[in-house]
Amino acid sequence: MAFADGDPSSSSSCSSWDSDDEYQKFIQKMNPPRVTIDNASCANATTIHVDSANKYGILLEVVQVLTDLKLIVKKAYISSDGGWFMDVFNVTNQSGQKIMNESALEGIKDNIYKSIASSSCFLPSRRAIGFEPSSDYTLIELTGIDRPGLLSEVSAVLTNLDCNVMNAEVWTHNKRAAAVIQVTDRKSGLAILDAERLGRIKERLRNVFNGRSRDAKTIVAMGITHTERRLHQMMLEDRDYERYDKDRENANPMPMVSVVNWLQKDYSVVTMRCKDRPKLLFDTVCTLTDMQYVVYHGSVDTEGPQAYQEYYIRHIDGSPVNSEAERKRIIQCLEAAIERRVSELFR
Repeated sequence: MAFADGDPSSSSSCSSWDSDDEYQKFIQKMNPPRVTIDNASCANATTIHVDSANKYGILLEVVQVLTDLKLIVKKAYISSDGGWFMDVFNVTNQSGQKIMNESALEGIKDNIYKSIASSSCFLPSRRAIGFEPSSDYTLIELTGIDRPGLLSEVSAVLTNLDCNVMNAEVWTHNKRAAAVIQVTDRKSGLAILDAERLGRIKERLRNVFNGRSRDAKTIVAMGITHTERRLHQMMLEDRDYERYDKDRENANPMPMVSVVNWLQKDYSVVTMRCKDRPKLLFDTVCTLTDMQYVVYHGSVDTEGPQAYQEYYIRHIDGSPVNSEAERKRIIQCLEAAIERRVSELFR
């Protein structure tokens, strides 16, 4: 997620921040990140305070850490309008209890600190979601039209090509499917390096995933990525948020998403109400990031069966939502982010 007073929209990399790089390093050195945790501030949750010099992507990094540690965010208060990032999260474990174990608390603190202490910037691109070279396995990404038996056919193709599936995660939504699969060579147990063989794998899988209305996409690479962040990005790129009116009528109770402009402050205010579930905060923040919006202030409340989220946002270029088409697209994409994970995940 982007957090800064500057305008990084003129570049697809960190170049727009280069002129301020030394200044940012100085600020971070003089004001190192602070992560404090206490069990006294809230009666029914552990409170995590995160304070740091503001930088691009810091909110998503913190939310991702909390999600990966399987913590449930009951309430959150977000403020990053300017040079400083200040967030408060009230969290519980999976059983709804405070985290009382001292070593667990230190682990949470250390993981958050490491995520925000990095000097690198974060951009909503594939490289920015944790993609790193690896010789341990080959990463396969697939998107296309969903249909019965699709995963079985993919598995059969990989088996015939002497691939061993280490892990596979598949999301389906609005008749679209996306998969991230980790495979190794069956004999060596390591990543597949032969370019000709990788080409055969890619071609065979593309044929299986071939769509009728849009071309299927297949990517094969050696690397490590944050699977859920990548699946959100893949489905957004595949425009799974588009649906026919008939599909909307037959869908489960729709989340309530609204976007209005606060003209006095040049913010757009995004409000969401829906049934609460694990990882909901991660899903919505991740989607706003992929759509290149900046959260300047926000609040989250999941005390009860319904979740409420409110964000004051601007586009990465500093402008609020400036058209009806843009407003509708934000609503559609956030609805899709809320719905993707619900009973449609196969791993």
